[in-house]
Formats: sequence, C-alpha cells, structure tokens
Amino acid sequence: MYDEHYTRLNQYRSLWILVFFDLPTETRKERKIASSFRKKLLDDGFSMFQFSIYMRFCASRENAEVHTKRIKKNLPEHGKIGIMQITDKQFGMMELFYGKKQVETDKPSQQLELF
Repeated sequence: MYDEHYTRLNQYRSLWILVFFDLPTETRKERKIASSFRKKLLDDGFSMFQFSIYMRFCASRENAEVHTKRIKKNLPEHGKIGIMQITDKQFGMMELFYGKKQVETDKPSQQLELF
C-alpha cells in the first residue's frame, strides 16, 4: 500500500517539460540558429515528440525549473517558443495515435540524478 501511495503522489510531483517552437528557416543563418536551438535541447536531455515539440521528464519541480531556465537562456532572437510544464499524471492521460491506430505513451525511464 505504501508503494502505491508514493507512486500516486509522485505522479503529481514529477513533471514533463514540453517545448513548442516555430523558428524562421528561410536563410542559411536562420536554419543554423534553429538547428543550434534544437541541438541545445537534445544536449539538455530533451527528446523529439514531434518536429517542433520536444519533451523532457523531470523528477521534481525544482529540477524542471533548472531546465526551464536553461531553455530561456538559449532562446533565439526570432521565432515563437512556448514552454509548458505538466504533471506526470496529466502526461499519462494523453492519447496518442499513429494514423488511426492508438498507441500507449512511453513510461519515463528511471534517471539517476547527482547534485
């Protein structure tokens, strides 16, 4: 029973950060800036959910704030970027489809965090 209680609480404490962006890519310089922004997201542990949506699991609100600040520090000068934090419970309620076929959402892998 304790494990179920801890897991349930943890679903509300752990967060997913979703980064949505629409960056200009008309010139070579703009493509390089957009590519650099995506690379920085990948280097920070984000994975691509869709072409312009990246996500990252964070075990706590404090950890999510660290990554959110890092994103804000690397924002390009032009384009639209949105950052959203949702609980693991909310993320788990998402319905995903490939065409008309529904698929299950991936469970976050256990991460070892060193401070």
